[in-house]
Amino acid sequence: MSRETSKWRTLRGKDYVDTHFSGRVIDIGCGPDLVVPHAEPFDLSHGNAEEIGRLRPQGAYDVVFSSHCLEHMRDVKGALAQWWSLVRDSGYLILIVPDEDLYEQGGWPSLFNSDHKATFRLRKKTTWSPVSYDIEELVKELPGAEILECMRQDYEYDYALQKTSINGWNRALFYFAASTTSLLRRLQLSNHALARVLMSLLVKLGAPVDQTAGDALAQLQVVARKCASQG
Repeated sequence: MSRETSKWRTLRGKDYVDTHFSGRVIDIGCGPDLVVPHAEPFDLSHGNAEEIGRLRPQGAYDVVFSSHCLEHMRDVKGALAQWWSLVRDSGYLILIVPDEDLYEQGGWPSLFNSDHKATFRLRKKTTWSPVSYDIEELVKELPGAEILECMRQDYEYDYALQKTSINGWNRALFYFAASTTSLLRRLQLSNHALARVLMSLLVKLGAPVDQTAGDALAQLQVVARKCASQG
């Protein structure tokens, strides 16, 4: 179960959350990890997030929040435009997406989430990804968008474990490590000392690691305010 929103909320702190999430809030792609208790959840059971503009009232929300959802959209720009249409004048869009270099680590299709359809970067002119978007430029294109925050969040991320590219060798190691982990779990040996030694060895040999499975963040955050009378 993903808990990226909970980790992000802990990082930003109670004062930040209380300040930025007053009023009417919708959390797109929330799963079981709602950003604040009073937020309106919108997930797969509620409909297609790429068509949310006709499923929820436009211009009705003080805050539209989405964490680790945009990368699952087939039409990234179209989906973002739909989400933006829900924000009232002077309201906010708070968007969190994986950082392609920290999360995907130079590998496409994604090793860590086969449903990812896009990757995201910040202020980089070049990219290894064939489906990359600069998240800041993407949000700037929204009508009336004023960027208030745009940052990388890499709390607890160990750059010594980061891969700069995924090749045949480390991809094979990843799949071997994943199958080994699954077997150890079934045998209830995941915490055995030998299991920990084996996994450490695979990492040293070059197996890519999804650090977000633990406490690390590997993401980009954007906060945009909608200027009045800009659609």
